[in-house]
Amino acid sequence: MRKIKLLALILISLAMVLWFNLHSSTRSISTVASSPPKSIRYFERTLPQGIAHILLIPANSKFLVTPAISQKVATVEEFAQKHQAVAILNAGFFDPANQKTTSYVVIQGKVVADPKENDRLVNNPNLKSYLSQIFNRTEFRRYSCGQNIRYDIALHSVSQPASCQLVDAIGAGPSLLPEITLEKEGFVDNANKRDALGSNQPNARTAVGITRDGSVVLVMVAQKPSVPASGISLQALANFMKTLGADKAMNLDGGSSSSLYYNGKTFYGKVDLEGNSIKRPVKSVLLVQKD
Repeated sequence: MRKIKLLALILISLAMVLWFNLHSSTRSISTVASSPPKSIRYFERTLPQGIAHILLIPANSKFLVTPAISQKVATVEEFAQKHQAVAILNAGFFDPANQKTTSYVVIQGKVVADPKENDRLVNNPNLKSYLSQIFNRTEFRRYSCGQNIRYDIALHSVSQPASCQLVDAIGAGPSLLPEITLEKEGFVDNANKRDALGSNQPNARTAVGITRDGSVVLVMVAQKPSVPASGISLQALANFMKTLGADKAMNLDGGSSSSLYYNGKTFYGKVDLEGNSIKRPVKSVLLVQKD
């Protein structure tokens, strides 16, 4: 009789332990919260002589950053409407006189814009000695590396990694991080007092950067309406990109081209003497679209 009672107690104890473990396990599973989806973050920073408009596109998010080009120049709003983009940032250099690119653009592995085909650029006697540098300027790239997407910033002549395919690229320059390459890319020639971008002067500027984890940072620094000669220099822009966590960064077309569209609103960088925004159509842009 004692053995039966002892066995019954053991079985009851085991049943209670099993029930408790099962109940605890079920509770723990039901209370695990899924991580929130990664999305774009927009914010502003007030700088000494300008206002920075910043977009952070997280790595491995549902958004892609890709170039686009228009046959004729267009505003960032027009690009956004055509491509159904969440955000647009002006990008490559172009000649307003003939509306032809002076920067390389590659889309889906195909060169769709070649500065060597711009006759006003190629036949300009003042630029002849700089053409080899102009044709090898820095570009923002998107690679397909197996199942992964990877962004990079490199000179046009630099080959893609062996395990990756070049999908898109858009040129501008110079590189800002890890170092500024103004002379290497033909923007500055101190011997001949050449400074094509007025690099040391404040101006409206645009840039793209890549952080250590692969996130993309888009930046447009606008002039302050009350101070038309305001903005940011290239060295200050490089320093600012570093504060945003960028390890690599490059300058994009600036001045009157500086413009950023996000979530139905457009910000322009350049202002006239009365403090009104200058809205100049551009040739190429960086799109932010849902993958």
